[in-house]
Order: sequence, then structure tokens, then C-alpha cells
Amino acid sequence: MSSDTAQDVLTRQQNDPTFASVWDELRWRGLVQVSTDETALQEALDGDPITYYCGFDPTAPSLHCGNLLQLLTMRRLQLAGHKPLALVGGSTGLIGDPRPTAERTLNTRETVAEWVARLQAQVSRFLSADGDNGVRLVNNLDWTSPMSAIDFLRDLGKYFRVNSMLKKDAVAARLNSDAGISYTEFSYQILQGLDYRELFRQYGCTLQTGGSDQWGNLTSGTELIRRAEGATVHALGTPLITNSDGTKFGKSEGNAIWLDAEMTSPYALYQFWLNTADADVIARLREFTFLSRAEIERLEQAVADEPFRREAQRTLAFEVTALVHGVDATQAAIDAAAALFGNGDLGALDPATLRSAIAELPGSVTLEPGADVARALVETELVKSLGEARRAIDQGGVYVNNVRAEDPGAPLSDLALPGGVLVLRRGKKTLAGVTLA
Repeated sequence: MSSDTAQDVLTRQQNDPTFASVWDELRWRGLVQVSTDETALQEALDGDPITYYCGFDPTAPSLHCGNLLQLLTMRRLQLAGHKPLALVGGSTGLIGDPRPTAERTLNTRETVAEWVARLQAQVSRFLSADGDNGVRLVNNLDWTSPMSAIDFLRDLGKYFRVNSMLKKDAVAARLNSDAGISYTEFSYQILQGLDYRELFRQYGCTLQTGGSDQWGNLTSGTELIRRAEGATVHALGTPLITNSDGTKFGKSEGNAIWLDAEMTSPYALYQFWLNTADADVIARLREFTFLSRAEIERLEQAVADEPFRREAQRTLAFEVTALVHGVDATQAAIDAAAALFGNGDLGALDPATLRSAIAELPGSVTLEPGADVARALVETELVKSLGEARRAIDQGGVYVNNVRAEDPGAPLSDLALPGGVLVLRRGKKTLAGVTLA
């Protein structure tokens, strides 16, 4: 299994036979916060294959963990036989959906086009292209670019009522703020409604999925299709995920957790999931893995009986990191974590993995090659002074790359691992990293 890529992990996924329908599984996993006619939607999902879509705007060069929930929801529907359309918004990405507090910074057309390509590649890793229900990638710039302003107002704007648009949560929040809202962002819901209508016309798409915070935009499409096409279609909103302690999910140290390995390393991604609280881990297993109900319930019991073993967290971290980056990268992250704490050979690690692991350590610094061990201890704040550094070394409590330090004046360049990095450890658990300039 060590040679598995993220796509290999994807192809092994199957529906859990515990559930009579994909709707039952979505409900059990906590993925249904709000929907249009629930009975009709359940009947549609339990019947013949339908076409559905979810949209992703290129407002950054990578998707993040919040987007991952949508991708995995799409994958569950695909496993049930339904046909996915993955929309990366080349036109809506030029506008941006309204944020609660202020206008977005508009990116250049060239930047947005580059990000569209990057996001399309990411989306393709999570949805199968094989079979009769292989994923189809679509870009809303294809149908909005040829549309003139007059066409937009005459053929589309006539179906939207301003009083209803003003009631949308995102718009209402901005109207009540000092920043107000521009017509540019106000028009976003019309563009998203247009997307649904176009996909309905071209592909017979009858379901849009997305976060419940996008509910106003999702229903813009269902309403437009009802008025313009005389047809009834569906929308499904997944819940906004928050941690039990009230902190926002999907961020670590205030930074977003990205799906791009260059922006969030596999090591950092693994550590993010590994640090999930006991109170949250079972919900995350339901939402972000394809483990069976029986296995998740077993892990739930393990959390109750032996929480110190953190089996549920280790399983969650492995499953999600392997899905995003493949088993090889995930195992490398696990090996790096073990080696950092003295349970492996740091020198045997891939230099890139080691660098990313060191970057996650608190107090990590960059020093010139001529600096010595004592100074490195001070600069990384493992000790408060050079005198304390010498005493700690004399007492045998300092390790450099898992080897006990004996000489406080030893140059770091003589001790560095390939790639010019060092791991300092004081005692059993207090770590810091050094990168040589």
C-alpha cells in the first residue's frame, strides 16, 4: 500500500452497505444542514442517476479544507451513481461572493485564469473521471463571456426581484455595515443563478450542493429555473463546521489549511488533523472520511475508553492526508513526526519532508552556519541565556538531531543534516528547528 497515490486511495472507496440510500448516509454523516423539498430530493437521489454540481471560485491559488467537505460530498454522490459537474468559476472568480465585512480585492484576469487551471487540477484528484458518471469540469466564463450587458439585463435581470435580493444574508450583513456593498458584489447571486440555469439547460442538472452559508446563492438558481424554465430543481446545503471550543474550523495558527502541498505541507496537514479534539474527532471522521459506520462507531468507543491512545485522531489524520496527498507522503509525515521526537533516523528522512516538519516547530529560526549550539538554544528560546545553555548541555539534557550534545561551542555547520537543517531538543518533548542560511 506504500506506493498508493491520492487517486489510488480514491478508487478504493465504496458506499457503506449499512445505509439503504445515499441520502441516509448523508444524514448520518451530518452533511445535510438545509435543503429544498427534502422528500422530493430524497426520492431523486434514491432513483435513477441525476446530474448535480458544486462550484468553486478561484479566489486563491488552492482549495482549502472547507472546500474539501464539498468535494467529498460530491464524491459520495458519485459513488451512488450520480453524475457530477465540477464548476470552477472563471467569471464569478473575477467578482467574488460578498464577504461579511468589506469588498474583495479584485484579481487580474490573468491571475484568475491561472488559478482556474490549478483548481481544476485539484478537483480532478477527488472525483473519478471513469465510467458513465465520470466528472465533467465546467467553467462559467464559457457562457458569461459572450453575454453583453444588455443581454444580462434583459434576459436575466428581469427574473430577479431586488427586494428578495436584499434579504439574502450576505447582502443584508453588508448593507448594515459601514462598508456597504457595491453593485459588483451585489450581482454575484445573479451570476450564480445563471450558472445553475445554464447547467440545467446543457446537462439536465437538477441539484446544486454547497455550504449552508451560500444558501441565498444556491436558491437564486432554483428560483431562476422555476421562473425562466418552469421546472423544479434542488439545492442542498452542508453545515458550516465549527470546533467544539468555538474556534473556526480549517485554520491553524490563524492560517488556512490548503490542499496544495506547497502551501500546506503533507506534514502540516497531518498534524492539523492529528490535533483534532476528542470532542470533535468523531464528527470529523463522519464528514471527511469514507470509513464505514461500524468502524467509526468502534473508534468512538475507543475515544470513550482509551482517549490517551488517540487512535481516532491518528486514523483521521492518516485517512484525510492520504486522500489529499497519497499514502507515500502521509507515511513520510508520520515518520518525520516520530523521528523529531527521537523515535527514528532524522538523516533518513526526505529533505523536503524534514524541512516542512521543522517549519512547523515553534521557535524555529534561521542562523548563519558559523553559529554554535549554545547560541542556537538561546535563539530558539529553548533556554534564556548562554549560561543556561551550557548548564543544560553539561547536564546531558540537550540533543541535536537526536544525538546528545556535549560541546556548547560546536559549529552548527558540522552537525547539520542534508538540506542545512537541525533539530534541537531539550528534554523529551521540547523541540525547535534551525535552518542554516
